[in-house]
Amino acid sequence: MAEIITVANRKGGVGKTTTTLNLAYSIKELGKKVLVIDLDPQANLTRCFDVENLENIKTIGHLLMAELEEEENYSVKDYVISYDKIDLIPSSIYLSATETQMRSETGSERILSEIIEPVREHYDYVLIDTSPALNILTINALCASDSVLVTADTQMFAVVGINELLKTVQKIKKRVNSGLKVKGILLTMCDNRTNLYKTLTEQVEEMFQGRIKVFQTKIPKTVKVGEAIYSGQSIKKYAKDSSVDVAYDNLAKEICYE
Repeated sequence: MAEIITVANRKGGVGKTTTTLNLAYSIKELGKKVLVIDLDPQANLTRCFDVENLENIKTIGHLLMAELEEEENYSVKDYVISYDKIDLIPSSIYLSATETQMRSETGSERILSEIIEPVREHYDYVLIDTSPALNILTINALCASDSVLVTADTQMFAVVGINELLKTVQKIKKRVNSGLKVKGILLTMCDNRTNLYKTLTEQVEEMFQGRIKVFQTKIPKTVKVGEAIYSGQSIKKYAKDSSVDVAYDNLAKEICYE
């Protein structure tokens, strides 16, 4: 039975998509079966799985709409693409239209849960990439998940968005999904040569000590990450055994063997 993990933060540019992509590859390397769901209309994660012609494929937006409109006899597997032995439910700009429709529907925060529940037995992990907003899509992801992995960069505003997200997590845990927990906070874009990195890392660890786990693994700042994303590849394919590849392997071990 899969553990469902949402990767989230209200702040953009903190490594959500990069983490979802590379964590999926590292978990797969441990022999686990992984499903990735791109729940961002920008579809950046989808493009990293070499998906082209987004206008002509079935995506998470179409799948959510099928559930929303209570279509009969649709199959989730018809929306799944397999790439490098990782399963993906892709996204496209159509998800924006779906989001608009969902906002006007009663109980729409549970739609993704109803979609995932029948297929979770076929996987070890389901990873959900979200947009940098606490919208109905992100709320759906949190309602469907067992845990949330919070990414935060080690720039000046490292903790911006974390507290707002944590408040939302608590509300969802209280009202909708009592089993939801915070998997941990992952620090990304870490440059251990700078005093700012050391200061902000200490700040985050002190702020959440004893309350929320801060992963021992820190994702280093390197141009290879941007180059890999630009070329539409995982870091494991673009720069295997690099420092950032090793870091995501270590993160996968922290998550899978905690």
